[in-house]
Amino acid sequence: MPRLVLSVSLTIFLAAAALGEAQVPPSASAASPPTASPALIDTLDAADLERATPLIKSNYINPAALSETELHRATLAGLISRLGRGVMLLPARGAAAISPPTPFYREIIDDHIGYLRPGNVNRAQLLELDTTLRGLTGKKVDTIILDLRGCSETSDYGTAAEFAMRFVPKGKLLFTLRGPDGKQVRAFASNQDPIYSGFIVLLVDGETVGATEVLAAVVRFYNKAIVIGETTAGRAVDYSDLPLPSGKILRVAVAEAILPDRQPRFPIGVQPDLPVALPVAQKQQIFQQSLTKGMAPFVFEADRPHLNEAALLAGTNPEIEAAQQRRARGGDRPALHDAVLQGAVDLVTSIGVFEKQPGRLP
Repeated sequence: MPRLVLSVSLTIFLAAAALGEAQVPPSASAASPPTASPALIDTLDAADLERATPLIKSNYINPAALSETELHRATLAGLISRLGRGVMLLPARGAAAISPPTPFYREIIDDHIGYLRPGNVNRAQLLELDTTLRGLTGKKVDTIILDLRGCSETSDYGTAAEFAMRFVPKGKLLFTLRGPDGKQVRAFASNQDPIYSGFIVLLVDGETVGATEVLAAVVRFYNKAIVIGETTAGRAVDYSDLPLPSGKILRVAVAEAILPDRQPRFPIGVQPDLPVALPVAQKQQIFQQSLTKGMAPFVFEADRPHLNEAALLAGTNPEIEAAQQRRARGGDRPALHDAVLQGAVDLVTSIGVFEKQPGRLP
């Protein structure tokens, strides 16, 4: 896939997404009470911090609110707030509900796009991935859409590394787990030749968590894959669950996943190249119904025109025209539609059109 063509196509889609997401900022409230912003608190030095608590205890109108228990509670609440996804307080463990296994889903869309949705990053799905990728040999599949939305949260970084090996050249460092003080806990490298080395589009959202986030980041880094969807959860860390006397759990990040580019994914997550939002409930409905209907009906509606090569060459977009007609009629109740997958298919279609243009730059 020529880099220039991919760059031009991606620029078109990013510009369209940016225009579509422009919003008017809400007006500020004139009656907001004065508070200490995190930025202001960060300006306090050690002497300020040491003096602040005694001043509050000796002067505050309600001394009972400043008992040792309340001060400890406030300290913990402040730490959890400031450390964000690095520390979480969880309820006591009860009987763990057993979730039904999520099936590995595969489909060929538009005759040349391999759509793969692992559902989970575990050993069973890894075997399914191997079977699926090898089964594509000899078929006219020139693109894979790897859908990592809705994968169950996992800290199985070893299996995530094995998933990545199916797409990354042998011998490449995938990522390392770095503990306190920057100490390396474990390193993962590819020890096999990739099964697939073609063009890849990754689909992610806020439910793409933990080791699955790292998988997305690794495949993007080495394969120049395009990421579409929403920012991932920002929890690309290994947690340790520490029990408290009450039985509640303090979950603390003890190691962070670091890619070869050294750019952090914790706590900011993996940012999409093309932001496209889809409500979680709608996504879940689509995934459930796709097990019997397939994914194509949620991309190409039978009564709705879609972006194709002919439309691109003619400089038109039948989807926009159809939307305008629906608005003119007062609007129709929308059917379930996967806008994220639609964006991926449209991107692949656009690249295919550019590839076929005579006289294009190499």
